[in-house]
Amino acid sequence: MNNSFSEFHLRTSISSGAGARSLLPQMIQGLGGKRVILFTDKGLVQAGVAAQIIDLFKGIEEHVELVGVFDEIEQDAKAENVTKAVRFFREHQADALIALGGGSVLDAVKGIKWMLHKGYDDTEKVLHSSIREFPPEAQPTGIPHVAIPTTAGTGAEVSPMAVIYNEKLGMKLVIRTPYLNADMAILDPELTVGLPPKITAFTGMDALTHAIEGYFSTTATPFTDSYALYSTHLIAENLPIAVKEGSNLEARGNMLMASAMAITAFGFGNNGVPVHNMAHVFGAKFRIPHGLANAVLLPNMMVALPSLYLPKIKRFAEALGIENLSSDPQECLTRVIEFIRNLRQQIGLPDTFAEFNLDSNMLQCIVDEVQSDSASARFLIPADVITKVTEEVSGLTSSKVNS
Repeated sequence: MNNSFSEFHLRTSISSGAGARSLLPQMIQGLGGKRVILFTDKGLVQAGVAAQIIDLFKGIEEHVELVGVFDEIEQDAKAENVTKAVRFFREHQADALIALGGGSVLDAVKGIKWMLHKGYDDTEKVLHSSIREFPPEAQPTGIPHVAIPTTAGTGAEVSPMAVIYNEKLGMKLVIRTPYLNADMAILDPELTVGLPPKITAFTGMDALTHAIEGYFSTTATPFTDSYALYSTHLIAENLPIAVKEGSNLEARGNMLMASAMAITAFGFGNNGVPVHNMAHVFGAKFRIPHGLANAVLLPNMMVALPSLYLPKIKRFAEALGIENLSSDPQECLTRVIEFIRNLRQQIGLPDTFAEFNLDSNMLQCIVDEVQSDSASARFLIPADVITKVTEEVSGLTSSKVNS
């Protein structure tokens, strides 16, 4: 157990289950909202998922009115999307936020709320480095905010942080403040059944990576360990089913809960996150979806940094359901890595970034970029490890990956 100072809080009220979205209008009203904006992406509009939310507000305008739909949020929660959305919110004289989507939409809306609370206009100008706020600087925003995830991966609906991509800087930056997460979250598996198998797979691996990096953090606590271990158990049991049987509501629902639990472990045990550290850079440079970047990098990082995982590996192996474990930590680690690679193959994900045709010239400064990413602040990945893992996942020769 870690005896140093730690924090743990669960601000977000969670409603789970098929059809739980029907509670949305009364949630907004209960939070004091009267004029609400739905923030989502074009894919969810085209797929008809957004319509399932829009329809809930028809005929109840005297209580709470949906005054606009903003569907221009793109992959990685771009800063320019946030700026445009803030302007949209003000132009419609709105007072409440609904976030419907995957991690990019959920993070973007947290960025929107932060910008509105601060009175800012231009996200790229004010977000030039990662931001961490504590009370009394951090205060409740007073802006009603309900988040509805349509993927089971990021857990962004309950986490007090948002990753925003500043295109001008070419960097992913983190906003973290205790009141950033949604007031209420709706985990409705019916809204995830149309998710393609590959996206189901890599968002699920994102959740597993959150559980792993929360559990093996040097600042983990019994609180975070409990969330990490049980979310790991749920993911190991349900992710293959959710990928293979997309309409299986039980598996989908369990993955949504696992995702929220895993990010809770990650968010409050957030010290030593080498997989995310690398994934941030690969995502920003090559537009690789975050969950897929984590899925490819995860086992390679565990091989390259055994000392981070060995002290607590046996209990984690048990959470995965691995049987007949040795008392030797290295053997347990080997079996865990084998399990993760087999799971990744079973759900149809690649073991390299070959499909993205990485530009070797853009890899020249990979060590510097990984070591300057905000996720490296408390755990600096050695240069030789960065180079080795980059060679493995990119397929490029060492002469093309320089420090």
